[in-house]
Amino acid sequence: MKTSKSSGAFSPFEKLKDLLEKKPLPSGTFSAAESAEIDSNTRVKQHKVSKSNCEIDHRPDHENDMNLFLEAMDGVKPMRQGNRVAQHIVSTAKINADDDSESEALRQLNILVKTGEGFVVKDTPEYIEGTGHNVHPKISTRLHRGDFSIQAHVDLHGFGVEDARNAFENFIKDSIATGKRAVLIVHGRGLSSPDRPVLKTKVVEWLTRGPFRKWVIAFSSARSFDGGAGATYVLLRQRPLTRRYRKKVKHRYNSKK
Repeated sequence: MKTSKSSGAFSPFEKLKDLLEKKPLPSGTFSAAESAEIDSNTRVKQHKVSKSNCEIDHRPDHENDMNLFLEAMDGVKPMRQGNRVAQHIVSTAKINADDDSESEALRQLNILVKTGEGFVVKDTPEYIEGTGHNVHPKISTRLHRGDFSIQAHVDLHGFGVEDARNAFENFIKDSIATGKRAVLIVHGRGLSSPDRPVLKTKVVEWLTRGPFRKWVIAFSSARSFDGGAGATYVLLRQRPLTRRYRKKVKHRYNSKK
């Protein structure tokens, strides 16, 4: 029986290299304890990797983007103003016809609310107009249109009928005496009246039947910014239209035929 000499040192892997070179180590040769230890180490490593990945995934994207941007722009200097080329971007989007018409309608409504422009009093039932003897109807249209500059006005709001009449007569007398031709009488629309507007009706009566009718060339409801249907333009003559003057004008008209 042969005996081996011992050096006194324990070397369990001394011949491992020779064994591996001669024959590969078959799978499944680990002991139960060694397999458990390997599985435990593997699970720990996988847990660490998974935890690391979670931390990366939960970082805000904008922080990562900002860091990448700052790294990429490191050392970059802005160009001078003179070296820049301005780029004008022309939109090729088509304008929607419905949106355009709606915008135009809103614009006109805004103007109407602020200035009254766009509201035609003549198209309402409250509109009034009239002309004197042998005066072309277009004169009242021109008066309403604003072809004559308003030189004076009187406000009859809050007056009773008698006080309003006195104020009206004094105003017309003063306008005639001072040579004013186009004036404005503010009487209100009379919407609170149960039947019809009192002062507005009286003003029309004083202009067409009163003693000042011979001074009136034409009258019409004012435009919206001057009071609309609640006020009346009046165009006055330089001298009254008497019967003698009527005959003179009529004779001149007949001689032209």
